[in-house]
Amino acid sequence: LYGLGSHLRKTWPTAVTIPQHFAKHGYRTESLGKVYHIGHGNKGDPESFSVPHFKEKVIEYVDPASKPEDGLTREEAMFQNQPSPPGGMNKLPRGAAFESPDVEDDAYADGRVAAETVKRLQAAKQREEPFFIVAGFARPHLPFSAPKKYWDLYDPKKFKLAENSDLPEGSPKVAQKRGGEIRNYFPVPDKNDPAQITKELARKLIHGYYASTSYVDAQIGRVTDALERLNLADDTIVILWGDHGFHLGDLGIWTKHTNYEQANRIPILISAPGVTQANSSTRQLAESVDIFPTLAELAGLPAPAGPQPIDGVSLVPVLKNPAERVRDHAFHAYPKRKMGRAIRTERFRLVEWKQPGAPRKSAEIELYDYREDPLETKNIAMGKPAEVKRLRAILDRYPEAVGRNGKPVKKTKSDKVN
Repeated sequence: LYGLGSHLRKTWPTAVTIPQHFAKHGYRTESLGKVYHIGHGNKGDPESFSVPHFKEKVIEYVDPASKPEDGLTREEAMFQNQPSPPGGMNKLPRGAAFESPDVEDDAYADGRVAAETVKRLQAAKQREEPFFIVAGFARPHLPFSAPKKYWDLYDPKKFKLAENSDLPEGSPKVAQKRGGEIRNYFPVPDKNDPAQITKELARKLIHGYYASTSYVDAQIGRVTDALERLNLADDTIVILWGDHGFHLGDLGIWTKHTNYEQANRIPILISAPGVTQANSSTRQLAESVDIFPTLAELAGLPAPAGPQPIDGVSLVPVLKNPAERVRDHAFHAYPKRKMGRAIRTERFRLVEWKQPGAPRKSAEIELYDYREDPLETKNIAMGKPAEVKRLRAILDRYPEAVGRNGKPVKKTKSDKVN
């Protein structure tokens, strides 16, 4: 499942997801908003939930000037699973990268998702059965559409632009990125326009990201306030997590789709009454797959057992004692014209780029030292062969990717910069 068009039930028809695991043990499971990334060929997974999904928009505008009067923008079409027009999605018009109308929170999808989630909590309070609710919020995903009051929280003159806007010295071409998703939005130069993002525009985009983050923070607050108001907070586990990080001009990159730090470092916040301590944190490396066994243990359920592989480990020992350690590295992967598989330790990140199944010697390697070079300015793989060998040995524990339906991955002729 390495692409948005990969369908869970075609790859693992009998897979047991987190909500299915909870449903099997008596929980009512519900989903709202951006869950399972519906769009870009993905239809979601209705089998995971007890009731129909509460669908909302991901790409949304209130200001009429932000999109064409008729038809869909590129990103709207992709998130609505519309067929590609002749010539491809790039033939469709672009929408705005940001807008800041003076509107109420519920003018946008995240506000409506928060409001509906509160209603679901109120209903859950009246029922006897335990509940498992997944509320998916879109912001701060592009476009940075957020009410004006959240933009007004910040003085754009105080935003600092990225300290390093150059690609890492010695990085392989396949690892690099220029343009991409950000160019689906105006006034960013379009994909065929060689113009770069100006400092003025970069500052506006950063402002939009911060405004969008504050907006979604307020919506999450509405949900957690409801838990308190309904006297559910003392008996409810809350996990807040994101599916990826976000480049804001560092390395000259915007959005995600890389194996660098800013795209792969995500928030994972866990509140478990009687287990976690307020205002505590840990330097424990973790992966999103750890959430499944962690939630199961916190809820007193049996550990998940598949039938699909369960790669995560429970973080409960760390939640009880932030100094505990349950793993010494994290694995992540991002596929481009080669598969990029990575190992992140507290100090280093190694990325191996090669076609799945190809000989080891065909790989292109990146190595970054975050103690000495936190901004990833230089690939030091050539200068540290012993560290590369050690981390590749860890990487070898993880199976390589196979193609969809178990077929070998197709090889490509070249590696181009995205």
